[in-house]
Amino acid sequence: MKTTLKKIFPVIFVTVVVFMAVALLSWTNSITRDKIEFQEEQQIQSMLGEMFPDMSRYAFEDDIYTIYSDEAQLGYAFLALGKGYGGSINILVGLENETTIKGISIISQTETPGLGARISASSFVGEFAGLSISDVALRQDGGQIDAITGATISSGAVVDAVKATAVERVKSLQEKE
Repeated sequence: MKTTLKKIFPVIFVTVVVFMAVALLSWTNSITRDKIEFQEEQQIQSMLGEMFPDMSRYAFEDDIYTIYSDEAQLGYAFLALGKGYGGSINILVGLENETTIKGISIISQTETPGLGARISASSFVGEFAGLSISDVALRQDGGQIDAITGATISSGAVVDAVKATAVERVKSLQEKE
């Protein structure tokens, strides 16, 4: 009986420790979730204000932000998700209308510092402003966007995510009309 207890005790002990750790992590998550979501919404609102300086309000429906200045509609915005070399790239994309990009902002990324992380630089994101959605492609693929030297995977991930999501969201907008 004692040898059986000696064999089972470590398993029981580890199980209890794991259960306590999971319970603690769940509790911490429940406390911080609302604060994190609030901060993310504030960050997006700030980026929308930079992208649309005349914005007075916005409405969020079906994953699309509709931007207004008083009652006049200024454009649309949405989130795009790309898969870069280092992981996920979260992008805020603004549209002037259903065919033209107003601009993009990188919300978060985990690309290699000094290389892929340059997707956040104004020299790269600025290339998207004023482009037709159909022109959003790397120059080497017949588009208007210059890839960042040494970071073609990251550059391509942003371009692909922006174009694919823009086409999808515009289709959704046209179906509503």
